[in-house]
Amino acid sequence: MSGKVKPRRRYESARRQEQAAQTRRDIVAAAGVCIRKRGYAATSMPEIAAEAGVAVETIYRTFGSKAGLFREVVQAAVAGGTSRADVPVEERPTIRAVIEERDPRRQLELYAATQPGIHRRSGPLLRALRDAGSVDPDLRALWREMEEWRLRGQGRMAGMLAERGLLRPGLSVDDARDIVWTLCSLAVYDLLVVERGWSSERYREWISSSLAAALLPS
Repeated sequence: MSGKVKPRRRYESARRQEQAAQTRRDIVAAAGVCIRKRGYAATSMPEIAAEAGVAVETIYRTFGSKAGLFREVVQAAVAGGTSRADVPVEERPTIRAVIEERDPRRQLELYAATQPGIHRRSGPLLRALRDAGSVDPDLRALWREMEEWRLRGQGRMAGMLAERGLLRPGLSVDDARDIVWTLCSLAVYDLLVVERGWSSERYREWISSSLAAALLPS
């Protein structure tokens, strides 16, 4: 008899896991809608709960805090949606294309092409996080965490070029990482696109050419 029960138990367990994952995605999506509409500080947890159709306690149990939820919202925006955020970075199609490209200049072109969309989607959230961090220690810590996360990710790009022997002679992996981190920052995007009115295409081409000039042999 026990052999007949186990498959159903596995099925029920898998179904509960999927329901929990979907609830998590729903909360992140709802939080993104509310924060974009009202700003981080003005958005309350009950408002997010109502938008997601869950109890406030469910949000705290799932994410721990409002800052923890905001982290997930930003990561979903960077990924291009809550469903994509569940996919490991290296398995996302645009990143796989970068990894698999063997020509270094084309590789940097593909990488640069990811940047306008990332900043367009996550920029409003990250600006709110950066500004609120000046008065909220939890958000200040979260901003530093997000920048470290970005630094590690862009360090992998520099490391990949180094492993293939493609970095400019004399340029260390750490310096290459810092160059990518700086050129692809929200601050640079805001200066060129938001302040100076550059188009996304012009910004993308500038990122590509600047990365190639700074990282690759002349």
